[in-house]
Amino acid sequence: MRMLVWHCSKFAYRPVKKAVRELEDIEKTWKSFEELLVIFITVELDDSLEIINYARDEIISMAKEVGVTRILLYPYAHLSSELAPLESARKILESLYVSLKESGLEVYMAPFGYYKEFKAEVKGHPLAERSRIITREDVIRERKKGEKKYLIITPEGEEIVPSEEILERFPRDFRILVEKEALGKPLKAKKHEMLEYLKRFGFGWEERSDFGHQRLAPYAALIFDIVSEYSRAITKRLGIPVYEVKGTAFFNMRDRAVKEHADLYGDRLYKIKTDRGVFVLRYAACHQQFSMLSNWYITHRYLPFGIFEVADSYRYEQSGEVELSFRLRRFWMPDLHIITRNEEEAKNMLTKVHDLIIEEAKKLGETYELLVNVVSEEEYKRYKDFIRSIAKKMNKPILVAIYPAVGLSYYWTINIEYHIIDYLGRPREIGTVQIDIGNAERFGIFYVDENGNKKHPVILHTAILGTIERYIYMLFDSAMKLKMQGKKPMLPFWVSPIQVRIIPIDKNIFEYAEEIRRALAMRGYRVDIDDTNRTLPRKILDAEREWVPFIVVVGRREKETKKLTVRIRATNEQKVLSLEELINILNSEQDGYPTKQMYFPDRLSMRIHMIA
Repeated sequence: MRMLVWHCSKFAYRPVKKAVRELEDIEKTWKSFEELLVIFITVELDDSLEIINYARDEIISMAKEVGVTRILLYPYAHLSSELAPLESARKILESLYVSLKESGLEVYMAPFGYYKEFKAEVKGHPLAERSRIITREDVIRERKKGEKKYLIITPEGEEIVPSEEILERFPRDFRILVEKEALGKPLKAKKHEMLEYLKRFGFGWEERSDFGHQRLAPYAALIFDIVSEYSRAITKRLGIPVYEVKGTAFFNMRDRAVKEHADLYGDRLYKIKTDRGVFVLRYAACHQQFSMLSNWYITHRYLPFGIFEVADSYRYEQSGEVELSFRLRRFWMPDLHIITRNEEEAKNMLTKVHDLIIEEAKKLGETYELLVNVVSEEEYKRYKDFIRSIAKKMNKPILVAIYPAVGLSYYWTINIEYHIIDYLGRPREIGTVQIDIGNAERFGIFYVDENGNKKHPVILHTAILGTIERYIYMLFDSAMKLKMQGKKPMLPFWVSPIQVRIIPIDKNIFEYAEEIRRALAMRGYRVDIDDTNRTLPRKILDAEREWVPFIVVVGRREKETKKLTVRIRATNEQKVLSLEELINILNSEQDGYPTKQMYFPDRLSMRIHMIA
């Protein structure tokens, strides 16, 4: 927001003609004022309703400095080239007008959307002519003056104010979450060994791009795509119809719904300017899915249902805080929105989603600590019993953050963050779920109820696995925790880039090794052959470095007996198995998970050495 401020002894204006055709006709007569502050004001693209309180306080302060109580807001589009959409600008100015009047000042506003002529007598003192620029950063600083209130909710329903002393009675992982979130305890820097393993598997930064943009070599790309497919598959386990869509990442900030949703999202918007204007890069699938839903004819018979996309998403994270496979500027969100009749149905679906989120973490040997955010004291009172029911169900304490009344508004009422405590002892948010009561109206999404009435649904936002990258982070965190327990680090069988490696003793066994490879590959397994001219110990060592779950060594004895010598990474055992016995074990490991072919040659001698 930009303001040119004049302290005038006299000021008069007259509307001349409409600058915006759709506006109502008004009287085109002169209006005159004496002893006032004239605020020529331009609402810019980044401005939102959150700017109102800050702008009001600035204007009140300037009025006090020159001793006036009369204010004229004068809409003036000539102070910036980055103008807000018409309706957004009008709404912000009208809200500022109301807020100033409520403060006790005598306030007027010149017509919005009209060309006007004016006459002015500006006083000659040092404060008579001033300018102000109010940015999103100003609002953020103001917002931080309000502090969240934190509570611990126990499985027994107790409400406890967090403190260093009280934390002694709680488990270590929950203490870590509370210390960071509620008590503001800084995290200690430690050597991040996982980064080396991520790079070994082909995850790296693209140095020719912006900060926080990854590139994925074949192993990493394969892991990424399998996880994406799995994120799609688990939505079906909720027992509701799910519609998968695809869309664009670019949304016009001049669209009212897009801008309002972006304003409510916060301060990490990634933007791009084109010949059509300024576009926000989506930070989840919300914009695209909501735009589609506004065109769908939905009746109560179809509810609840889900709409899903693995969406390329963008958040303008601070460059110093980006972290490989965790905090990125460009990432992929397997975004599921569940459309429900009302808040009660949304809470029922949230419970199902919650159970699925917890279950998926357990499969990796991980447990979640919960941070439940609510937007106000009033919402906390409404949701208190629901939050207590989650704590009781988990038989674990939950940390609750109650947002202050001042500052940012939100499109959700309750937001649950699912944090692991990683192998370095750091809280790491992986998944989230939230109840949205505002965007259906904002984007014009309706359903027709049993009585034929149009109603706005309540929308549940969730990514059950978290972002694709953060789920991968959790996969590797689980591997690091195995290592800390003295076990071999490994990925789950279904997501391992190479599931079986066959190592022939010499070249005379290559043909038999190929028979085994084909038999396993035909069943959907990712199998390769180390046909390089190296020693057996070196071949086994390289397979171990790549965390291959099953290493099959074949020689003349194996060919003659039709038995395979199999090294099993998970149990650190070596077994002699028939091919069918091995297949049965692989089938058990793979059961229920997606399969995918390899993204590289199945012979090691044919592979290029790559650097992530």
